[in-house]
Amino acid sequence: MLLGKAVRLERIFNRNTGRTIIVPMDHGVSVGPIGGMVDFKGSVNRVAEGGANAVLMHKGMPRCTHRGYGKDVGLIVHLSASTSLSPFPNAKTLVGTVEDALRLGADGVSVHVNLGDVSEREMLRDLGEVTSRAAEWGMPVLAMMYARGAHIPDEYDADVVCHAARVAVELGADVVKVPYPGSLEDFARVVEACCVPVLIAGGPRMDSERDLLTMVHDACLAGGAGLSIGRNVFQHERPEVLMKALARIVHDEWDVERALELLHGAE
Repeated sequence: MLLGKAVRLERIFNRNTGRTIIVPMDHGVSVGPIGGMVDFKGSVNRVAEGGANAVLMHKGMPRCTHRGYGKDVGLIVHLSASTSLSPFPNAKTLVGTVEDALRLGADGVSVHVNLGDVSEREMLRDLGEVTSRAAEWGMPVLAMMYARGAHIPDEYDADVVCHAARVAVELGADVVKVPYPGSLEDFARVVEACCVPVLIAGGPRMDSERDLLTMVHDACLAGGAGLSIGRNVFQHERPEVLMKALARIVHDEWDVERALELLHGAE
């Protein structure tokens, strides 16, 4: 591994635990300025203070969020985009380059692929091109892998998630993000099929804090390298406290009950 890539990965991952907590904040392109994404700098500060290892955003937003104070936090620049206004919202297109991310001082880039979509071949081509270019610069690549197509009845099916994760590894991604397939045993299969760190996605907003913490706890127990969760964090009424609870699970191996006590004890 190039020294530059190793250094950048250490800014994204906790070097002691080998795990990470990434908070995606790329939702403004997809769905607009939703709750938690209006005061963008404040949102970044809250999750950083809570213990996030990195935040993820599009290339135009670091100029709005560079704080110059508080805890340091890694930066991943997202290179894929589509909007909910499109008749083809699952068709992601590249809107940035590895060089854009380098100029912004980023520690990594990310690419989103929806397997099974009619534009799958273009998204796979984009991922392959980004990993090749990133390898030249020692830039880590996070691949967000989902299976979303007309002939895919269940994107959380363990076999489907395993396939999606393996595609990312085979095309050169350094870190893979996939939906949690629903059980510790199924996610362990996903991790086993990959030789790079695997993170769980958060998906839609969850109503239960216990369910969120349990999912993260079980994913780590199954060998996962942490999480990449956005709305369930930045839309929480106290994101910095939730982050502290998540960090205790991911990096200190707390159980769910203890993390819940921390979360509600701060009220």
